[in-house]
Amino acid sequence: MSSASKPVVTRFAPSPTGFLHIGSARTALFCWLFAKHHGGKNLLRIEDTDRARSTPESIDTILDGLTWLGLDWDNKDYNGRSYYSQYEQRDRHADVARQMVANGKAYYCYATPEELDAMRAEQKEKGLPQRYDGRWRARPASDAPAGIKPVIRLKAPQDGETTVHDAVMGRVTVQNSQLDDMILLRSDGTPTYMHAVVVDDHDMEVTHVIRGDDHLTNTFRQVQIYKAMGWDVPTFAHLPMILGPDGAKLSKRHGAPAVGDYRDRGYLPEAICNYLLRLCWSHGDDEIISREQAVEWFDLDGIGKSPARFDFAKLGSVNAHYIKQADDARLAKLAEPFIARALGRPLTMAQMDLLARAMTDLKPRAQTIADIADMAVFYFHDGALPMDDKAQKLLTPDAKAILADMAARMEKLDDFTAHAVEEACRAYAEEKGIKLGAVAQPLRAALSGSTVSPPIFGVAAILGRDETLRRVKSA
Repeated sequence: MSSASKPVVTRFAPSPTGFLHIGSARTALFCWLFAKHHGGKNLLRIEDTDRARSTPESIDTILDGLTWLGLDWDNKDYNGRSYYSQYEQRDRHADVARQMVANGKAYYCYATPEELDAMRAEQKEKGLPQRYDGRWRARPASDAPAGIKPVIRLKAPQDGETTVHDAVMGRVTVQNSQLDDMILLRSDGTPTYMHAVVVDDHDMEVTHVIRGDDHLTNTFRQVQIYKAMGWDVPTFAHLPMILGPDGAKLSKRHGAPAVGDYRDRGYLPEAICNYLLRLCWSHGDDEIISREQAVEWFDLDGIGKSPARFDFAKLGSVNAHYIKQADDARLAKLAEPFIARALGRPLTMAQMDLLARAMTDLKPRAQTIADIADMAVFYFHDGALPMDDKAQKLLTPDAKAILADMAARMEKLDDFTAHAVEEACRAYAEEKGIKLGAVAQPLRAALSGSTVSPPIFGVAAILGRDETLRRVKSA
């Protein structure tokens, strides 16, 4: 049965050697959406065969990042883990390699490192491509030198071509003469990445391999392993690269390459997923796409072939949209750690309630949770309010006299609402023959310590009568 007629199974297969890259997060998203769209399964495999570089901390970071993005996986319980460990399947990988030898599809190679170095030096001197020359391809085991542990190499086809019908890139072909007999099993009995990936994908019944186009050249070799074992070849879909704003490969120098960086800077996971979805995939002119719509609409034919540039301004705009739509209590909980760091202490339950009530005025002006925190921190100063230079200059003797008059009026208000405070300020300005700004701007400076804040009458109502009067009188 071909992969096209089987129930869809995708897999996301990161290496736990660092953080979860934002480009890898897009791959994980596309795997997840494709499986959900087709009613299939999305599996997680941790490719931890590089024991020197794989760390438990990196695995935790990957799992945490995927969970934060809402990209769950459908794995069975593998040896007490929620993911498939490639390292734990190393005996299976070795068994398959030895089976290929028994079937005449692979062979033992006893070439020493010194021989291979000399071979490459000669090839380089003659201007030839540097690849293994097949010197043990047809030699019997009886020729094996003593004391040399062999590797197992694939007996790759030497004539013809290998073609990949990629769901994104189209038909891609390489001449078999350009591919050598790659190593499947090292001399210490450990599998190579190229071999382990194929065995794992087969055993996990993966039907669609969705990954970055940096893996495209590997695919030709991997297809040869599938064919040597007589296994169904999955459908491949190689995603175009994500570039930085300058057109170079997205990296640390562009800022925030890791998923965790975006969370720490105050982006929402739904905004990150929406933005990543639009990098090389489209559905008409739609820009804001909910998770439900994405599952309904996503398919491989919507993926373009050209690389996409990461636009931080566009991401900020998408994040601002989702902040406006978000629940106020959720935003308050997300903003609290940012504010607590600025204050040097956590917020109380009463202050958390205040923060949630302030969201109506805060979130329309924010692109990130960090923006919300920056705008909101003034609400929570217990003692003297820090004043910026512009606010201090605004609080002239005349302005302080206006504030004193307004304090007396605000003390007498029956209802201390934003509307009541505004009406009191308007009435005062009209009586004195001055503009409303002459009252509102000193009030803004006194309450927020700045000349820029959320709507100031709403600020007064959120702070409450007592705190508003305390700050006005202290200005």
